Amino acid sequence: MLRRTVLAAGAAACLPGCGVVASSRGAAARRAQGPSPAQWARTAWRYVENNTDLETGLVSGIDRFPTFTAWNAGDALASVVAAHELGVIEAREFDLRLSRLLGFLAAMDLSGGQMPNKAYSAATGKMVNFGNQPEDIGWSAVDSGRLLLWLKIVGQRHPRFREYADKVVLRWSFCNALDACGTLRGSVRAGGQLQHYQEGRYGYEQLAAAGYAAWGFDTRASGPLPRLETVNILGRPVRYDARDPRVTGVAAPVLTMPHVYLGMELGWEPPGGGGGFREAAQEVFAVQEERWRRERQFTARSDYQRQAAPYVVLDSVYAAGYPWNTVAPDGTEHEKLALVSTRAAFGMWALWPGDYTSRLIEAVQWLHDPDRGWYEGRLEAGGAPHSTITLSTNAAILEALLFQSRGRLYPAGAGRGYFEVRTQDVFERTGRCLPGERAACDAAVR
Repeated sequence: MLRRTVLAAGAAACLPGCGVVASSRGAAARRAQGPSPAQWARTAWRYVENNTDLETGLVSGIDRFPTFTAWNAGDALASVVAAHELGVIEAREFDLRLSRLLGFLAAMDLSGGQMPNKAYSAATGKMVNFGNQPEDIGWSAVDSGRLLLWLKIVGQRHPRFREYADKVVLRWSFCNALDACGTLRGSVRAGGQLQHYQEGRYGYEQLAAAGYAAWGFDTRASGPLPRLETVNILGRPVRYDARDPRVTGVAAPVLTMPHVYLGMELGWEPPGGGGGFREAAQEVFAVQEERWRRERQFTARSDYQRQAAPYVVLDSVYAAGYPWNTVAPDGTEHEKLALVSTRAAFGMWALWPGDYTSRLIEAVQWLHDPDRGWYEGRLEAGGAPHSTITLSTNAAILEALLFQSRGRLYPAGAGRGYFEVRTQDVFERTGRCLPGERAACDAAVR
């Protein structure tokens, strides 16, 4: 299944014309006789080329397996935007690919007629389950939030597409996806009925909430940092979600990628407001750098996908009371699956340039098939490549390269568009609980 203000993120400012190829980090890579950043981008784009269905224009979430999620739809938008702005594809291809994606999103079937289903077939565009069989299985409010953020970024960065991105969102019904105070609610189909549950934990919950806030929703219950506690790891403070997974039934690991996305896309200043995001991200980076300094153990920990059970691995900085804990969503431990994540390595390299991240890039720069794309990473135990290839990793690498070249990806302050005209008209109510027609939050939040 990828702009910060450069100075705000702590990096040296990119001079005019520096681009992808001429970056100082690219020079470091060339000194190591590795591929150039331009080659990195082309390799990531190769995944999109290989996994785009020519009839529908949709991009599979995993190499050679024709399903994708709302999160992957956001990844696809990010990939097309980044590839165009980095000069990997020309204007005509950019226009056609983006038009096809937005055209699908503006007409796709919705789970329960409300929100994007958890999975779709890239070959047919129809709702499916995770076995690629036709089924409405409910929605993920977190995945949909990711898609919302990238629909907003597309419209802001490329205004000629803004109307079409706006029309995608105007079809959705948000009445059950988040409450008046912005608590995110996913759904699952059980007994033929959609049942709702609170969704999201530290990191990805705030990233998803930023997507809703970008469209004007009140996200005070999910946008700010949650109640956090602090643990000492290698002499470094690391904050973690204080909600007990034994009570909530939901894992709450500390992962790198949500902090990376919040940095690259939003400069750690999400549209819903709230503070402390930059400091929280710095903690997650610093403890991984400290592990390398003390133990000479390359560390870039985040969630990733596999093609065998467990299909999702939560490779954490801290989880369930232990540092460097690698678990499945059900809480089972999988120490041997600890990974140096390729997308986390690229994200840290883009956001925290320095000796450690330069070495980290050297450690992962060959983890790809030039004809298929970037692998998920390298196993900490022995260094073998984990050769699953996903849209999220390849999109994240394109995002990191665009961020490194241009700065923060989300440009705020574009003024009124089609969405604002429609939702601010008091005489035209859609009944979809859009901003302007929602009940006010009257609860004490946190």
